[in-house]
Amino acid sequence: MATATTYGARAHARAQEGTRADAMPVVPAADWPDPPCEAGHLVWAETVAGGGYTHRVLARGTELRLTDPHGDACAHLLLYVADRPWERLNVADTVKVQWNAYLGEGVLLLSDQGRVLASVIADTSGRHDALCGTSTLVRNTARYGDGTPQSPSPAGRELFKLAAAKNGLEPRDLPPSLSFFQGVAVRDDGTLDFTGSAGPGGSVTLRAEQDLTVLIANVPHPADPRPGYLSTALEVLAWRAAPTPPGDPLWDATPEGRRAFLNTAGFLASRGLA
Repeated sequence: MATATTYGARAHARAQEGTRADAMPVVPAADWPDPPCEAGHLVWAETVAGGGYTHRVLARGTELRLTDPHGDACAHLLLYVADRPWERLNVADTVKVQWNAYLGEGVLLLSDQGRVLASVIADTSGRHDALCGTSTLVRNTARYGDGTPQSPSPAGRELFKLAAAKNGLEPRDLPPSLSFFQGVAVRDDGTLDFTGSAGPGGSVTLRAEQDLTVLIANVPHPADPRPGYLSTALEVLAWRAAPTPPGDPLWDATPEGRRAFLNTAGFLASRGLA
């Protein structure tokens, strides 16, 4: 089909309607094949290419499932409260308040206000990281020859800048991130051991405990020792559900977690949101 004229270009573009690529959002999300819930409850369905990024605003109570279908995804994650982005994921507080440097089922993702942003309600991977953050332009340029977003080896921070800008945020709004599906372990001498992936098919499910802006960059882990830029697709699904209620085992699992949930509930109640 000729595209040398405006009419030809328009006809060509319209002819692509309904075409499905390996990595793209599915709109409406209910058209996702084999959904994990009632199709009408899906609010986000997307496959993010290796070296790609995505973002979405999710309502409180939404459940977000990330899946590594091929074994070399690495989902670097940032969270912000949707209407007040100065409250955001604080990785240091997430680790120290819960006395735990390792992510997995039952871990709460906390802000620096002592409130819960999201809870990890399921995990079949176990290979995650709260210590290293994501890759940078300087590091990727040194390792792969380039780290810009349009290159074959984009850095996670550069992709986060793009996702942030689309949500009214600036580079200074980017704190350290969490990484899912590529892990590290701390050795006895304090150095880090890259544990890599658990293999294809691992998933982790988060529950939004407040309205959240979610930023995801799917790029290799900065501690990955392999010489190539190895990053495979990431599956992202989210569906309507309910936030964690008082009395739930997750709410009362630890004194620190209970306090964080109470802080969250008190703040939401004072705003008429819970």
